Amino acid sequence: MSSIEQYAFPKGLQLLQRWQAGNSEAQEEMRDFFDAAIDGKFDENFRLLAPTNRIHSTASVHMLGLGLLHDLYGIETHEYYHADAYRYVRTNLAVSRLLGISKFYMTWAVYAWTCEPLGQTMMYPDKFPPGSDPEKPLIDKANWRKLGTPDFTTGVPAAIDRILSATQELTGIAPLLQLSAPYSLAADIYGQEPILADVVNEPETVNALLDHLGDVVLGPWMDHFFERFPEGWVELSDASGSPFFIGPNNCENMSIRSIRHTLRDKPYANRVFDNNYRGDFVAEVKAKNRSSRRRGATKNENSIPNRSKLLELTDAKVSVNPVFIMRLEADNVDVSFYEAQAIERNMPLTVGIGSPELDRNSIEDLEATKQKTKEMAQRHVAAIKNVCETVDLPEDNHVGQSWPSHIYFEDINALSQFELVEIILNEINSCPQLGEKDEEVT
Repeated sequence: MSSIEQYAFPKGLQLLQRWQAGNSEAQEEMRDFFDAAIDGKFDENFRLLAPTNRIHSTASVHMLGLGLLHDLYGIETHEYYHADAYRYVRTNLAVSRLLGISKFYMTWAVYAWTCEPLGQTMMYPDKFPPGSDPEKPLIDKANWRKLGTPDFTTGVPAAIDRILSATQELTGIAPLLQLSAPYSLAADIYGQEPILADVVNEPETVNALLDHLGDVVLGPWMDHFFERFPEGWVELSDASGSPFFIGPNNCENMSIRSIRHTLRDKPYANRVFDNNYRGDFVAEVKAKNRSSRRRGATKNENSIPNRSKLLELTDAKVSVNPVFIMRLEADNVDVSFYEAQAIERNMPLTVGIGSPELDRNSIEDLEATKQKTKEMAQRHVAAIKNVCETVDLPEDNHVGQSWPSHIYFEDINALSQFELVEIILNEINSCPQLGEKDEEVT
């Protein structure tokens, strides 16, 4: 029988590398590992938290879990997400341990699972996460006001509740509900292109639609969640409503405004956050010479052009995420800006590693990419350590909270280059304990 301790970092990652390479012995070993995990043999280990005196890592791994179970057992997408909550949770927890991730973070196909209960036509591929069918939007200009509150006791909401209950039971940590924010939900059920056209031509209609979704779908769903899990958290996701896609002004005045509308007078508002607005670099871009501005990398806070707009956007983002400062890969602004903002606002810092940074199919020169990744990880870890040692932190350093913190792998999947994951985790693990002096980086 497999023992989870024998796959402590980096041995679990090395097994994943052999499995990814198609090694038949690794596949058999991996099957033994997941047989034991799904059978509950590792449950005691899942209650162990990350050390409180170190930089830690979190990761969204549900896509890698799907890839593994499809390869090992032939489990397809719908069955993976819907059929067995304990298998789903144990798989994700075991994958995190294999990778060497120190803090658990339970995720699922958030955009798909927010719109499916409303009646949106879905697509469930064999071994990839589900999504809404863009050819069959649920609502249009004529009928969106008729959209009502879904039943939270059946279907996807019930499946999510089972996953949350299993997560809390197995880890001892208050669960995290993930939902689409109003704009991204609208994009999935109204259509990306139609809503973008309305953003330009009928902004009042867009805001009315977003408020309706907050009032009749997301608000009641969060009410239901906090009745069951009063100590839990809600993470809203709004990639479609990000500055990168609709610009910083529309992000502030539509996407972020609609979240504040949804949370008005909610007693749990301080336990709800949106941490995935991406593309902060667009706030730096002035009207002239746009392309060259986008190409230029920022090196420090003082070199950022149009800094007042970036600060305004940061203020707006903090208004819907008072929990931590997030820097995502797609923000394309130097980590030093977020480091300074976290310290100034006395907030923790989370730094994302984007899936494109790990995509094995896009790597032309692996050795050069490995060196670049190491240097990036060193900068990110140093920034997080500085923030941790400067701001006011609780004694547990947030390791007992279910939201993503410190180094955050935004998506690890079966196409990720695991050697790069190992390099990043090596930098995290080799970082001195909080309060200890760093050795000079060479």
